Amino acid sequence: MSTRRTGWAAVFLAVPLIAYVATVVGPGLYSFYYSLTDWNAVGGTADFIGLRHYRDMAGDEHFWRALRNTAVWTGVAVVVPTLAGLGLSLGLAQVRRMQRLIKSLFFLPLALSLVVVGQVWFWIFRPEDGLLNLVLRHVGLESLQHSWLSDPDVAFWSVLLAWCWQQVALAMVVFLAGLTGVPAELVEASKVDGANAWQRLWHVVLPSLRPAFAVVVSLSMINALKSFDIVYVMTEGGPFRRTETLALLVYRSAFKTYDFGYASAVSVVLFLITLVTIGLFFAWTNREDHQNA
Repeated sequence: MSTRRTGWAAVFLAVPLIAYVATVVGPGLYSFYYSLTDWNAVGGTADFIGLRHYRDMAGDEHFWRALRNTAVWTGVAVVVPTLAGLGLSLGLAQVRRMQRLIKSLFFLPLALSLVVVGQVWFWIFRPEDGLLNLVLRHVGLESLQHSWLSDPDVAFWSVLLAWCWQQVALAMVVFLAGLTGVPAELVEASKVDGANAWQRLWHVVLPSLRPAFAVVVSLSMINALKSFDIVYVMTEGGPFRRTETLALLVYRSAFKTYDFGYASAVSVVLFLITLVTIGLFFAWTNREDHQNA
């Protein structure tokens, strides 16, 4: 009986494993191989050229700008939605009337695809008839009106604002779920000991939310590092490629200039950055968990 059960378990595990290898591992290995070739998808050949693309990448100003944009994007996209989502969850946990309605309104952005979010914020940021400039005009702040998506100094932060607006909902939902696991007896005991609201938050609630923090930060990192769709919809990487991220650089290299070899090399670098970043984060969280155990 045990042997038969083990056999069926192997069969059921083999199906998703084969699918994973075919759709993830296989294409990943192909990307690494093509990063060592001059494949351009037009001539039909893929001659081996070694590490030439990686050497070219080291001197490519567009790559370094995209790398810098991705690093800044990731830092802001982790900190801002995490703190805002934490604040919203703590506030909503105190709401008693119409709590479900309020939660649904704050959750709505997460139900929208990033393409839809990008299109909505594109219309908000339109210089002539966009909602933001119309509001500024009607409240007497005409001097603050701006071409939000065409100014090289402002466009990046405008797109990042739209991204954070949606990602706050994800952090809020995770923290709300985490707050249900905060031991009520510890909160009551801290009240009896005379702890004020800030002390209860710092010494009781936040330590109990450590697993939720790990989920929010890791998901925010992964989503931010591969950010593409909202940037493409709102600016296509412009103006003057000032909002281009590494994921968008991969797309531009592959489908605009048809340099699939270089695009594969950039995608390999992006994969390694993601792997190292997430690996270091989980190593740090595991060490903290062992120290606090």
